[in-house]
Order: sequence, then structure tokens, then C-alpha cells
Amino acid sequence: MTHVLLVRLAAPLQSWGVASRFSYRDTHSRPSKSAVIGLCAAALGRDRTDAVDDLARLAFGVRADHPGTPVRDYHSVGSGTFPLRPRDVITDHRRAAAVAKSMEATEGPGFGHHELAGWYGAPKKIAADPVSGALVSGELSRTALITERWYLSDAAFVVGLQHEDRAPLEEIAHALEHPKQLLWLGRKSCPPSGTLAAEIVIGTITEAFAGKRLLPGPEDLDGPDATARRPWAWIQAAPGARGASPINDQPISFDPARRAHATRWETRTRVTIAPTATEWDIIP
Repeated sequence: MTHVLLVRLAAPLQSWGVASRFSYRDTHSRPSKSAVIGLCAAALGRDRTDAVDDLARLAFGVRADHPGTPVRDYHSVGSGTFPLRPRDVITDHRRAAAVAKSMEATEGPGFGHHELAGWYGAPKKIAADPVSGALVSGELSRTALITERWYLSDAAFVVGLQHEDRAPLEEIAHALEHPKQLLWLGRKSCPPSGTLAAEIVIGTITEAFAGKRLLPGPEDLDGPDATARRPWAWIQAAPGARGASPINDQPISFDPARRAHATRWETRTRVTIAPTATEWDIIP
């Protein structure tokens, strides 16, 4: 006999990066197992260097009740001009020397009024200065940093975590509602809304998904027609199982010095909500 903890993941914005780099940060169409296990580990108060083998052994599935709308954020940092501040010259003697002549020729107050082109922006190539020992940018002039970030807007997912024993699922459920660390849905700018841990049911993830009504969503999707929708679900399967495909999101370690993932297998299927499916008793 197995038990399944149902977890509600809903928020104005979510972002489940798969191959994100600094300048381009993508989002998957659904929460990954690695991200959800990381969420549970944070709720339990574990450090990134702590082992997560027990959590990684949980079978995982996700049902996309409301897939959301992809949203692109064109994000820029720096560029343009900015009034000179004391900290700009105090923290970096090279910048102080570079601006000295220009400051001497300035009439009236210099700080807060004197502007320099190519001065304002995010520092790059940061390293310890050989003279002062302070961390400084390797480049005196600075330009804008441009990033492209993707999010899912108004999405709502149901995650199923399956285990033979009920006790570890109860511990995770309690932690999700009383987290020891801040929780977010993929990025720090995406805090979850409402209740996360729903309930623990007996059965498999497939049975749990079929036995629970769709999460409340946008008004245009609610109503009588909503019960007839068959949402997509991705459910962990045995390696090489028929119809299963590999995905590289099985967490091994979240340690920044040796972060690692392995391959697991999952099936993609439509979920038919049972006529006897139960309603949600949650805070939206």
C-alpha cells in the first residue's frame, strides 16, 4: 500500500528553469522534480549541502490543472548616467583617480550632481584589488547587463509525492505549511499563494490525480465545463517503461560545489477526473 501527498503549486508567477544561464533564463512548462524536492528540503530547514537522498526517493508526478501563459521579462541592469556618490570613489581607488581631474574642474558640489558617462552599471569580473584587498570590478567603465527571463502567469499545478510510509509525507506536509526557510516557485520573485499541502491519500499518484477535482482557476475556465476537462499529467515511471521518456531532473545533490542530477523516466497522460472526485479544502 502506498500513500500520496498532494501539493498545490499556484501563484501569479512561476518559473521552473531547466537550462537557465545569466543572460537567458527559461522556464519549463511544469514544475520539475528537482525544484519540488528543493522546495520540500527548504521547508524542512535543510541546507544546500545536506543530503536529499530520502526526498529524492519519493515517486513524483505533476498535473497541469491550469498551464498558465508564458510571460517574457526584458530585464536590464545599469547603463546611462548617474550622479557621482562618495561610495563610488571610496570603495575603489582606481575610480577615484580616474574621476579626480573631472571633479577638480567641477564648480559647486560634486557629489550628487556630477555625472559620468559609462559609469553606472553592474560590476563585472569582480576580484580582490592587489592594493586595497577590497573586491572591485575588473573594468572601470560599465555597461548595461541585459537578461531575458521567462515565467508562467496564472498557472496552477497539483504535485503528487508517493511513498510507502505515511509518516515522511506527514512531515513534509507540515513543513510546507510551517516552513523553516522561505519558499518560492522556481525563483525568489515567485512566492507561492495560499495552501501548499492539501492532503494525504491512499493509492498511487495516478489514482490520486483522478480522485481530486481541478484546482480553482481563472474565471473563464471555471463552471460546468471545467469538470469535463482532462488535464495533462507527467508521472514518474520505471526506467524503460512502455511510453515513458527520460528527463534529467532526478536530484542527487544541491551543494553549489557539486550540484548534480540524474536521469529518471516519466509518462505523459491525460487525466480523467472521476465523478466521485473530492473538492479542494484549501485557502486559494
